[in-house]
Amino acid sequence: MAILSALLWTPALGVLLLAPISGQRHGLIRQISLAATAGAFLLACYLLFSFNAADSAMQFSEFYPLNPKLGSAYALGVDGLSMPMLVLATLLSSIALLASFSIREGVKGYHICVLLLEFGMLGVFMAQDWALFYIFWEVTLIPLFFLIDRWGGKRRHAASLNFVLYTMGGSVFMLLSLLAISQYDLEHQGSMMASMGQAAQSMPVLEQVLVLLGFLLGFGVKMPIFPLHGWLPLAHVEAPSPISILLSGILLKMGAYGLLRTVVMLPVAAQLLQPVLLFLALFGMIYGGLLAWRQRDLKAMVAYASLSHMGLVLLGIATLNQTGFSGAILQMTAHGLIAGGLFLLVGLLYERTHTRNILDYSSLVQVMPRFATFTTLTLLAAMGLPGSVGFISELHTLIGGFQQWGGLMVFFSLSILISAAYAMRTIGLLFTGPVKPQMQRIADLKPVEMMASGLLVGCIVLFGLLPAPLIELSTATVSRMMVVIGERLP
Repeated sequence: MAILSALLWTPALGVLLLAPISGQRHGLIRQISLAATAGAFLLACYLLFSFNAADSAMQFSEFYPLNPKLGSAYALGVDGLSMPMLVLATLLSSIALLASFSIREGVKGYHICVLLLEFGMLGVFMAQDWALFYIFWEVTLIPLFFLIDRWGGKRRHAASLNFVLYTMGGSVFMLLSLLAISQYDLEHQGSMMASMGQAAQSMPVLEQVLVLLGFLLGFGVKMPIFPLHGWLPLAHVEAPSPISILLSGILLKMGAYGLLRTVVMLPVAAQLLQPVLLFLALFGMIYGGLLAWRQRDLKAMVAYASLSHMGLVLLGIATLNQTGFSGAILQMTAHGLIAGGLFLLVGLLYERTHTRNILDYSSLVQVMPRFATFTTLTLLAAMGLPGSVGFISELHTLIGGFQQWGGLMVFFSLSILISAAYAMRTIGLLFTGPVKPQMQRIADLKPVEMMASGLLVGCIVLFGLLPAPLIELSTATVSRMMVVIGERLP
């Protein structure tokens, strides 16, 4: 049963169903779009329950040759690295559409773009062929450009252009790296990802380093890694809030996912570049945290916090050990839930007050107790409070980093202190002090908003208290990655 194809093409089917419908029928458009994303989410959950976490091999694989001479194929598969990302992508896509009822203009175009974006994201996490991976990677650019440019804030044109130019620039380097590997004799057995992994071993060390640098530029823009993060704050601030949920929750993870795959493919180069990766990770964590602490705009604060948290993922990858890799994968899931939750709640608050300036608020706990509860829990998870999924991922990364570098992890601790500072500052400014006159009659969360927020916050707390299923999901895959790295290192 081709369940991966069914999951992949469900959002595309939603687009086909929307195409003939009149743009004026807003209710029907929303219903079809929600049905498509909910269907994809249910399929992803079915996949999760059918997934054998103890098996490190690719599961549910589909393979149909497209170009035998080139060796490219329609090859799909999931393992412990892509499985949590698929569930997260379908969950956040559904929540983004639930949060999109404030969109009043161009409703049909907006929903088509969101479904196309979900289609591209799912393709990236399932593709087992680099040519197919690259196509899906580029597919995500087009709908996201229009979503920011058409439905964004005042500076949306600059934000969308910035995003596309940065990402296209990174994609060029990724393509050059893929072409460099494909120059070597590929044994066309199985997927192009497997054969390219073998071909990469026959390259001279210098070429391996250059190829990994190309991948680092390509995936680093998307993650984003300092100093390739220039597009991020503007895109996050100007994008509609539901799109910020997807941008931060899933699209940043595509870069980390690709980098993890390539580091396993080129471990010799990764070992040589390890000091560079360590510096970029630690600097990005501290730099992002300090900038988040300085922000008055709530969305900009979450955007810079994302830069800091993705530095944590890079640190886990740079360790090249099992605990660090586990920490990186856990942090990708944790950050998706936390950043998605924060952008959802900030967006809901903005719809009610039309201001994102943190100094305009005070004592919202008296006016919006349900909003205050969810926001406080999510901010505490962002600073890695024990009992939240953020703590579990940070602990794994810290232990992996300590095994590799020891005392240098003092900089890691510094970044955690900074994240605690901006989280506590935000909680203090939003929920303490006297109630301001203009904030006395704000409506609290509605039932649909409660459901969306509660789902994310529930996952954050549940996986914080019971992390074993989440950790076990990727343990076998990480062990296989370690074996591959061990075989390929001299």
